[in-house]
Amino acid sequence: MKILLLSDTHSCIEKDIMKHVQVADEVWHAGDWGNKTLSDMISAIKPVRSVYGNVDGEDIRMLYPLNNRFNCEGLSILMTHIGGYPGHYSKPAREEIKAERPDIFICGHSHILRVMKDPALNNMITINPGAAGRHGFHNMRTMIRMEILKHKITLMEVIELGTRTSGISPEIK
Repeated sequence: MKILLLSDTHSCIEKDIMKHVQVADEVWHAGDWGNKTLSDMISAIKPVRSVYGNVDGEDIRMLYPLNNRFNCEGLSILMTHIGGYPGHYSKPAREEIKAERPDIFICGHSHILRVMKDPALNNMITINPGAAGRHGFHNMRTMIRMEILKHKITLMEVIELGTRTSGISPEIK
């Protein structure tokens, strides 16, 4: 299963994002879509698993939950927007993790790319793909491409989309 994992697009609809969508089997988005247009574009061509973020309006909140639990290739996944990282999880995220510990915990919000194992939680993998959009304080725009096969992440790579201010590609109409 080829996964494209992104977050914090903040209404950024560009060809450099969509070309990676084309080669994924599924797209996972950890919230802060910004508007429904990008969600509609991606879900028209690929299955989407997502959550809403703190900047998302009712249109996105009606499509996606606050927390999303699902399985992929035998791994349990928990996705939420505001989650934190090992030793610094938000209180709601801690409660969700405690209720049923996933193999992989995915969040966004911070715009900081992180992939970490949590030794206190049996090496649960925590992933924040950073921010793919241009709004925020981050410098480099990032996403993650990964492959999951038979209970394992078999490939994971960071996709750098350039800085927030350089190389602005045209929006897709």
